[in-house]
Amino acid sequence: MEECKIKNLYNLDETIAKGIFKGVTYPWEVLPKIEEFIINLGKTLDKDEYEEKGENIWIAKSAKVAPTAYIAGPAIIGKDAEIRHCAFIRGKAIVGEGAVVGNSTELKNVILFNKVQVPHYNYVGDSILGYKSHMGAGSITSNVKSDKKLVIVKNGKEQIETGLKKFGAMLGDEVEVGCGSVLNPGTVIGKHTNIYPLSSVRGVVPEHSIYKNKNEIVEKID
Repeated sequence: MEECKIKNLYNLDETIAKGIFKGVTYPWEVLPKIEEFIINLGKTLDKDEYEEKGENIWIAKSAKVAPTAYIAGPAIIGKDAEIRHCAFIRGKAIVGEGAVVGNSTELKNVILFNKVQVPHYNYVGDSILGYKSHMGAGSITSNVKSDKKLVIVKNGKEQIETGLKKFGAMLGDEVEVGCGSVLNPGTVIGKHTNIYPLSSVRGVVPEHSIYKNKNEIVEKID
């Protein structure tokens, strides 16, 4: 599945987590490594730019964190990021530079590239969101199958067994997810793709496309 490879989804220069992707083909392969990676990376961060605000929690001095937000470690909050009222970061989270984590948004075991926006009532778990991707209000990742079986990434007749029980969504750079959408376990969305509001998405959605429903995915015309 060429479209699911890291090199076709992400600009790795737009994340402090670039190193975690070294030697890896598909982005979901790094999900079990996020916790250890954050702990090791955090210890190397410039103390003039980052403060350690608790056990394995590093927050850039230029970031804005609401007093009502909750952040558990390990976590890194990047430069100029904004963590808004009642955001709930449950740990194992990298929030990129200039990213927004909004009101009542919950994160767990995620990498948000620079300038990602999850600004209103989002749940993002066991997922990777590419540069400038945006999840509309109330859109969420579903990261565990109802039958609790291991997640398989499917693209037509092709499929890849991930070996993971928990796997939300891989969003390429500049993906737009409409309000109220659900990204089911194993979803991979190609870069520059738009998802209609109130969509239930699963499997692989091509880059530069518009997802209207599972039977209607059209090429985006710029």
